[in-house]
Amino acid sequence: MQVELAFGKTQQTADVAEHNLLAVLAPNPLNADGPRGQAAVLAALANPIGTPRVGAVVRPGERVAIITSDITRPFPSWQVLPPLLDELAAAGVSMADVTVVFALGSHRRHTEAEMRKLVSDDVFARVRCLDHDPADSVRMGVSARGTPYDVFRPVAEADRRICLGNIEYHYFAGYSGGAKAIMPGVCTRDAIQTNHAMMVKPEARAGNLTGNPVREDIDEVLSVCPVDFIVNVVLSEHKEILHAVCGHAIHAHRAGCAFLDTLYKVRIPARADIVLVSPGGYPKDINLYQAQKALDNAKHAVRDGGVIVLCASCAEGLGEDVFERWMTQSPSTRHMTEQIQRRFELGGHKAAAIGLVMEKSSVYLVSDLPAGFVSAIFFTPFPTLNAACRAAQAALGGDASVIVMPYGGSTLPEVAP
Repeated sequence: MQVELAFGKTQQTADVAEHNLLAVLAPNPLNADGPRGQAAVLAALANPIGTPRVGAVVRPGERVAIITSDITRPFPSWQVLPPLLDELAAAGVSMADVTVVFALGSHRRHTEAEMRKLVSDDVFARVRCLDHDPADSVRMGVSARGTPYDVFRPVAEADRRICLGNIEYHYFAGYSGGAKAIMPGVCTRDAIQTNHAMMVKPEARAGNLTGNPVREDIDEVLSVCPVDFIVNVVLSEHKEILHAVCGHAIHAHRAGCAFLDTLYKVRIPARADIVLVSPGGYPKDINLYQAQKALDNAKHAVRDGGVIVLCASCAEGLGEDVFERWMTQSPSTRHMTEQIQRRFELGGHKAAAIGLVMEKSSVYLVSDLPAGFVSAIFFTPFPTLNAACRAAQAALGGDASVIVMPYGGSTLPEVAP
């Protein structure tokens, strides 16, 4: 049979014998009965998990820090903040006591126009909004793994903390959302370095919470910097709110993770010899920095020693300066995975993640990049998906099993028990 994968604004095809095809993975169907958009947020605020409603948690006169995502994240603060603020105001909380903090992690600061875009002009006029400043931090403790919990002062000194965020698979923290708004969201670069250096541990993987050292280190911050309430959402591919959870920083977050799994965690009968994966075409494969997420999800579907064929146009190249430096100047993939443990660097972490995949399997790349350049950054180049598939079958044998992942950025394979 012929399989088709999105490639830029076009498609690539490959011929796969039906007896070789193990599975074609797609997101699970969504129950269409639940509320969407802001209605989902209102429903969650009315039914918090593990806590009373937010208006009963926060008392008038208390200083409230609401930590939300920065402009690099898809979280719709402009939809979530108005009903949250309305409920606080109805409980007698003065908006003069509320500060919205943008969790920058180690990202750049916002312009005022960007802040307004994130929260809406109405919210910007209603409450104080400010960027996290890692230079103004309070040491609240040190984790069991040695991470310094140096937290932005307005968050550290608040009487109540409310964390916002979206829940999606994170390739080494397991899932985004929850306490991640605090750690690393409003912590220092040293904290981020110590925490993220654990990304090379085998338990630090997408969709895994059990024994995940990165997520456990994130959640441990709650013991010294308690979060009183969270509002987390699950978004569609088109950034629409599909589901919302509110309440306890752990219990509500885990409920949101479970909902995400019903959509995007896809069972497979076994790991395949060959995985054909696409991020989903333009703009998800516009550069290698974006396409990396699909590659990382595909590693969960391939056996050790197998082949992943990444079908990604990468028409705009590698896509990020630090990432490009790591990919082009590192002498080996092993060097990248070792270097990230010594000195975590945003951008470099994605190169290290690619290196970890390449230590377990061969990675072929079908792209618009020059073949010599692709070889220099440790991939095996091919001009078409069909040529790459034929080469993989030649390397692994005519009976090699194949899994196809047309939506590699969204589907997380899991071997059925």
